[in-house]
Parts: sequence; structure tokens; C-alpha cells
Amino acid sequence: MFRFEDPIYLYGLVLVAILALVRFVTYRRQRSRLRRFGDPQLLRELMPSVSRVRPALKFWLLEAALALLFVMLARPQFGTRISHEKRSGIETIIAMDISNSMRAQDVEPSRLDRAKMMVENLVDNFTNDKIGLIVFAGDAFVQLPITSDYVSAKMFLGSIDPGMMQNQGTDIAAAINMATHSFTQMENIGKAIIVITDGEDHEGGALEAAKAARERGMRVYVLGVGSTKGSPIPSPSTGDYMRDNSGNTVMSALNEQMCMEVAQAGGGAYIHVENNSNAQRQLDEELDKLEKNETDSTIYSDFDEQFQAVGIIILLLLVIEVIILECQNPLLRRVSLFKRNVNVKNDE
Repeated sequence: MFRFEDPIYLYGLVLVAILALVRFVTYRRQRSRLRRFGDPQLLRELMPSVSRVRPALKFWLLEAALALLFVMLARPQFGTRISHEKRSGIETIIAMDISNSMRAQDVEPSRLDRAKMMVENLVDNFTNDKIGLIVFAGDAFVQLPITSDYVSAKMFLGSIDPGMMQNQGTDIAAAINMATHSFTQMENIGKAIIVITDGEDHEGGALEAAKAARERGMRVYVLGVGSTKGSPIPSPSTGDYMRDNSGNTVMSALNEQMCMEVAQAGGGAYIHVENNSNAQRQLDEELDKLEKNETDSTIYSDFDEQFQAVGIIILLLLVIEVIILECQNPLLRRVSLFKRNVNVKNDE
């Protein structure tokens, strides 16, 4: 498995592109100025030691070295040890609500950020279990297929934002239905669907979906995030709060009744995420009740730094750039690998 430990440095590649553009513009202007002095072919004969290829080659060598420098700073890594292990655990699919109402800040720093912290703590407590991630609003899709790679789970978790969903709303039924089809085909193993939401179900059908999941041997747990008192929803586009067609501020409140009914229909439990530690403890107690079984896990357990190899390539490029002169070497001026044929025509 390949990854960058600090991918933010890859934005430096934009600078490389800008320098290439500046080089192109400068070269065009230089050619335009030379044409003012006379015929380009005649100018090349008057300046035999000047090379057109060498300056360009030196520039692109420096460009390549600079690009690789940013790659090196991003710390490329390879998963060097892959272990196939038999582990005794459960399978868990987390369905996270990322509708606009999850931007509400009735819990700090926001409902969505609190939900992310909850999932991160949950992943940290997993040892022998498999985890998958689904995000939903008006639609639902798989963000991370079920896996034992907890590092990837945290990476995908950090990229979640309501802006990634074009169809807003809250369709809990779609999330549960997708989760039921996201488990492995293993039998005799506990399978949990954890829905993290504020309970605003706009589409309906959540109770039926939870009952269907229960009939297939899965348990549906609901983590309710937010306050029952309600809170305005920040609008990232305006910097104010979201408003309806009448200009009134849209208020969003945790629908605990809906959350409880869905959890009951799914044979699981409802947990109000007010204090992360208490909610985590309650959820762990519920998941411990599920049946554990051996699963095959493929894990990249060690990541080896690869920046040394990139550094060597950068060094070689810089050495080659220094060796190449912009003008032809005077000592080698008379050396020609190809003889020039000169046709002499005598006047008759």
C-alpha cells in the first residue's frame, strides 16, 4: 500500500507548474527579440557556441528536481509488511449522517465533528474487528468498504463533509439498506450497523429498513447527536444561518423519538452522544454482546519511508545539471560525430 504521510506538501507542485509557464513566456519573448536582429539561421551561424538545447535541458532538470523535492517532503511510504491473520471479532458498518443539519453547533464544535470524534474513538478501540463506512444525506454511498485497515478508516473519516453530497435531505432507510449489503458473506459472526444522525428522517421507511436488517441477523444501533432544544444551521456559502423561503432561520433539533424507534426496530440500542466517553462505554458494552468469529484480515502493519530514494534521484539530477554547460565546450568544438557534406559548385 502506498501513501503520503504529509500530502499537504504536494501543493508545492503548483509552483513547479507556474515556473514552467514563466519559462515558456520568457522563451517566446526572447525569440521575438532575436528576430529583430536578423534572420534566425544567420544568427545561429554567427553564434556557433550558443546552444538552444542545453539551457532548456538544464531548466527541465531543475524543474524535475524541484518537483521531486516536494514529493520527498510529502514523505512517500510503502506498506512493507502485509500480514494475513485470523482474528476473532465482529463486523461493523458505520452509517454517518452528513446532511446540512449536521453542521449545527448545539454540541461543540459541531454535530458532524462530534460524530467524527466518536467514530475515531471507536476505531481506536477496535482490535480484531472489521469496519466499513457509509455516508448519507438524501442519498447514501459507501465511503470505505469493510476492512481491517484502521489507518485507512481514519483517513477516509477526515475527508467527510456535507459538501460532498449533492442531494441533501436525510434518508436513514437508504443508509441502512446499503449497510445490509456491505457486510461480508461470513456466517455466525456479529454484524452491527451503527447509524450516527440527528434523527431528521425526511424520506421515511427507516423502521422497515431496520426490521429487515434485524431479520437478516444484523443489529441496528443509533447514536443521536445534537440537542432536543434545536439549533440554527450555519451556511458555509453565506457565513450566516440557513433560511427557508420565507426568510426565517431554519432550526434543527435532535429527534430522539425517531432514533429510539429505529434502534428498537433493529434490535439494537439508542445512545445519546452528549459525553463521548459515556457514549463510547455504552456502545462498547452493546457491541461486546455480539457473537465473535474468526475473520481473515489483510493488514499493512509497517510503512517504510521512501524519501531517501527520491533524495538520491534529486541529487543525480542536480549533478547532471551542473555538468551540462549552457554553451558548447571550446575544447570539444572541433569534435563532430557526423561529417558535414559540402557541395561546391564551380562557375562555368
